[in-house]
Amino acid sequence: MPDLPERDAPKPEAPRETEAERRRRRDRFLRDLAEARELRDRVQPRRARTARLRHAMRMRTFRW
Repeated sequence: MPDLPERDAPKPEAPRETEAERRRRRDRFLRDLAEARELRDRVQPRRARTARLRHAMRMRTFRW
């Protein structure tokens, strides 16, 4: 199969992403994650309530 790329072929170097691009990507990821959590909480209210109570208990028992 000559049209398939070789595994050992050197890959072209991708330009390094800037700090701003990394932050923008991270910000987008965190927004999507928060949105997914909100959606899950709306769809599964019992599980969300349990998670809230569990988080509250963790925060109460956490030592500063």
